[in-house]
Amino acid sequence: MAKKLLTLLFFLGSFLLHSQNLIWNTDLSDAFIMSDAQKKPLLIFFTAANAGQKIQNEVFSTPDFAVWSRDNVVLLKLDLSDTSLTDADKEKNVMMKNALGVEELPQVCLVMITIRKNKPTINKLGVLGYKVGGAKKWIADSSAILHPSSE
Repeated sequence: MAKKLLTLLFFLGSFLLHSQNLIWNTDLSDAFIMSDAQKKPLLIFFTAANAGQKIQNEVFSTPDFAVWSRDNVVLLKLDLSDTSLTDADKEKNVMMKNALGVEELPQVCLVMITIRKNKPTINKLGVLGYKVGGAKKWIADSSAILHPSSE
């Protein structure tokens, strides 16, 4: 009996560890296509090497966020300090940051993407930063932006 319980705990623990591994898109164009195809809003996480880590540590690394994001959004991480990007990609990322009015880092923008005739239309839904209260509070605030009529 104890052996079965330990085996079950091992598999559950492994599952929970793997379920927290988020898949962040890093290419703007790919994320736009995915968001449009899945009919899900795009969560754009603007960050840089010198940006605070609280939102990543207290929100994005939690199982609650992993489940919520999988069901509700397409994830896009734009690291504005990423030296491996081409100049063209860096420029696209900065243009997106400016177009959405992001002034502080880290910052999250929720947008809806529609692609017609190979041209994306971006509808800004809202902006969020780090807020004290952990993942559940952050998810509630994000859900209120995504579903304003359900408040």
